[in-house]
Amino acid sequence: MIALVAVTGLMGCKKYDDGPMFSLRSREERISNTWRIDRAMNGSDDVTSAFDQYELRLTKAHDASLTATYTLFGTDFSFTTSGTWSFENKDEDLRLDFEDSDADETYQILRLKETELWLREKGGDLELQLVPI
Repeated sequence: MIALVAVTGLMGCKKYDDGPMFSLRSREERISNTWRIDRAMNGSDDVTSAFDQYELRLTKAHDASLTATYTLFGTDFSFTTSGTWSFENKDEDLRLDFEDSDADETYQILRLKETELWLREKGGDLELQLVPI
């Protein structure tokens, strides 16, 4: 009887479409990391190369920073904006609010694991698969 209750309880722990089914770490602990984009899709188009210079850092204190490092005509440039992050819509969405409002965005969380963060742009076709650096 105890095993049945435990299995039923664990099945109810799945929050996001692509898992995980159960985690001992809180959502805040799992999302707090420095992430890079491993794969980016805009609809059926692979646009990963347009995002490979970005680094997203999220902390448990809900601080966020976005850094882009790129080379143009042999010169290295770096752009960084700081801000905050928050869960919205019953923790199903991730809201990023930066000093540079052009970088602000809200994403639907598809997967949130210690080693994977999958996001889909709200109202758009862009899907990002992030992994820790």
